[in-house]
Amino acid sequence: MEEKQKPSRKKSPLAIGGFLAVLLSQGKLLLAFLKVGKVGGAVISMFITIWAYAYLAPLPFAIGIVVMILIHELGHVFAAKLKGLPVSAPVFIPFLGALITMKKNPTDAATEAFIGIGGPILGTLGGVAAFALGVYTNSPVIVSVAYAAFYLNLINLLPIHPLDGGRIATAVTRWLWIVGLIGGLVFIFYLDHYVNQLIFFVIWAMFAWDLYKKYVKYRKREQLVSVSTRFEFAADHLLQQGYIIPGENHTRELDFTTYTDLQGAGDGRQTIVMYWQGIGFEGHAYLPQQSLIRRVQLVKVDRVQKESGFYLGLQVQVDFSPIGNGERYYEVPAKTRWQFGAAYLGLVLFLLFMIRLVHQAGIMD
Repeated sequence: MEEKQKPSRKKSPLAIGGFLAVLLSQGKLLLAFLKVGKVGGAVISMFITIWAYAYLAPLPFAIGIVVMILIHELGHVFAAKLKGLPVSAPVFIPFLGALITMKKNPTDAATEAFIGIGGPILGTLGGVAAFALGVYTNSPVIVSVAYAAFYLNLINLLPIHPLDGGRIATAVTRWLWIVGLIGGLVFIFYLDHYVNQLIFFVIWAMFAWDLYKKYVKYRKREQLVSVSTRFEFAADHLLQQGYIIPGENHTRELDFTTYTDLQGAGDGRQTIVMYWQGIGFEGHAYLPQQSLIRRVQLVKVDRVQKESGFYLGLQVQVDFSPIGNGERYYEVPAKTRWQFGAAYLGLVLFLLFMIRLVHQAGIMD
């Protein structure tokens, strides 16, 4: 849409590209800045993104495309909820889309792929609904929104982390990452604007660096990994005992034990049990792969008042060194691989069909 901008509002694409690169590198700071309650950040960032898109395109289109992005992200949220994994509300980033943060990480590739494919599926359905509405009302703007939704969901299926296709590939075959690594460069070369090329080159470079660290740099050396998880601990007894409730920035190292259940109903996953003896807290979490635990640290404390009583939200960070290269994480039954592969291929083909159908409809501006 950049080619349609008015001369009086002309801006440097290079400046926009530099701004986006900074956003990519400072994602955590952006999330912290936008955190206003549970959904405040989502609402604020949504309006900021609408304003940013409206600077380059008509306001109705800007609103429509943000709604399509919201539907896509809600697909990830619903999929994560089905798997019992808590996630944040979507946070929108102008010209990049949106993201959600997971308070607990998936423990296997199939779960990661399930959450990854949820966005494109619901996003595609949103695009179909918009296309049907646009055809029914003969609205070029709504049809254009549908076309953009199909196009963005298709791009998201490129097998490159952190795009959804890269996450789905974990449960199909990691060889798709090689396809993404090579095909990503070809895709970047054929993009029609160097701002878009810059954005996707940054994404591609991050993906290439991650592959290098995973399969080259740390292949024969110890790698230190950090994951976070959150617990809600019933704490009415602390108030009754006059216990001084720790502040939000309270940190401490926690005692822990770890074991792997290989018998009975155990699934071979490594469990870590962490303790805060002073308040009687005991938390259990799974590690994504067999690892050596280096440190368990409480990094944040939230005070949560519910109808059922007073709770402490305990954010815990676990630092560990994977044993081997974590192949257990990628162990997916053959039937599940075929199911994800069929769904992935079918979604790609359907999006290509819908993009062609939009062109044939001839309603767009």
